[in-house]
Amino acid sequence: MSAVVEVGSVVEGVVTGITNFGAFVELPNGQTGLVHISEIADTYVHEVEDYVKRNERVKVKVLSINEDGSKIALSLSQGNPGPPEFVPPGPKQRPRRSSGGFEDKVQEFMKESDERLSEFRRNRNNRRGGGEDKR
Repeated sequence: MSAVVEVGSVVEGVVTGITNFGAFVELPNGQTGLVHISEIADTYVHEVEDYVKRNERVKVKVLSINEDGSKIALSLSQGNPGPPEFVPPGPKQRPRRSSGGFEDKVQEFMKESDERLSEFRRNRNNRRGGGEDKR
């Protein structure tokens, strides 16, 4: 990991502030950059605090630096290859799968679809007080 703060480099910094639109990270050279909420994780981020905390050490990728160096855009998701450490629970959230070809993705989709349909039928029958679906 490089300590040089230049576009494309991955550096370690410290989260100094959290807002509803992202997190501010102090970089090794003393400058502060912003990780926009869209660059926190590869999944939908509702609350930035679910992913980072103040004073936490994080790896970030430098996306851009304006001409005078006063604005630095950072990415937490690109600085940390692999799945995010925390994925907030959601009522319909399913884990993402990124490997495999098109056929594998279609098979996975069909499997998840069948599981959801079975769960729906079970819930519908339980509300009616009936047993298993006979179809």
